[in-house]
Amino acid sequence: MAELFDTVLCANDAPMSRSDLAAAMAACDVLVPTVTDIIDAELLENASDRLQMIANFGNGVDHIDLHSARKKGIIVTNTPGVLTEDTADMAMALILTTPRRFIEGDKIIRAGQWPGWSPCFMLGRRIGGKQLGIVGMGRIGQAIARRARAFGLSVAYHNRHRLPTSAEAETGAIWCDDIDQLMAESDIISLNCPLNNDSRRMIDARRIAMMKPTAFLINTARAEICDEQALAEALEKGRIAGAGLDVYSDEPNVNPRLLALPNVVLLPHMGSATHEAREATGDKVIANIRTWVDGHRPKDQVLEGLI
Repeated sequence: MAELFDTVLCANDAPMSRSDLAAAMAACDVLVPTVTDIIDAELLENASDRLQMIANFGNGVDHIDLHSARKKGIIVTNTPGVLTEDTADMAMALILTTPRRFIEGDKIIRAGQWPGWSPCFMLGRRIGGKQLGIVGMGRIGQAIARRARAFGLSVAYHNRHRLPTSAEAETGAIWCDDIDQLMAESDIISLNCPLNNDSRRMIDARRIAMMKPTAFLINTARAEICDEQALAEALEKGRIAGAGLDVYSDEPNVNPRLLALPNVVLLPHMGSATHEAREATGDKVIANIRTWVDGHRPKDQVLEGLI
């Protein structure tokens, strides 16, 4: 990026402060934020007319007020596709790890508390033969479905639009137009939809209560899709069997109720944390900027209302 443009780089790996964001938006033509840089309506309204593009480093854009950006005439781009396989790998790891209690087992070994093998020690739940319910069947949801088939899971999914027949055949996934039915029938629920006005708290206390007491919830998308307090209560009271989470409502702080539970696997928002994904993300950001500089519409422009 520095070879192609007059570039100002952040000196560290921390989120930008609000004042730093405001200063950058006053001085640059293109801003390259990450998911932790909250760009709200006030910042955009006060942005310099010089700012013409926000080239987001990442796929999700729920941290950017798209409506205000459009009103200001600012193009917003993201980096779809580059995080798909890595995020799907981690989601599949949580689907395997959480029911089988692998993290609990590791902790017991490290604490020197293993009493030795016995027939009733550390019993988990079998994966093969169970139903995986995927909420959000975009790139990542489909990649998870392909992996799930190899482990003997049947896959059902709920999405805003039904997939083409060819995609259903490739993933082996069955369309479920009623999310309540999916929640009630699935042994594992994986959340993989984007965060927007329709999906915010879509998995609320009512829907969590529909889940089987032996079911598990996996969230590698956005914390706000699920009511975190309702989830914690259901886990505390044994209404569902467990959860595997990579996202939290107050990151980097984690709900103490979740921290106290042994049946929850907690990861530090690392779904896309591979060297390859980060490099590919940067390449896409640069490609979007170069396309715009050359006077063309960037391939990955985000349109309000389509996320």
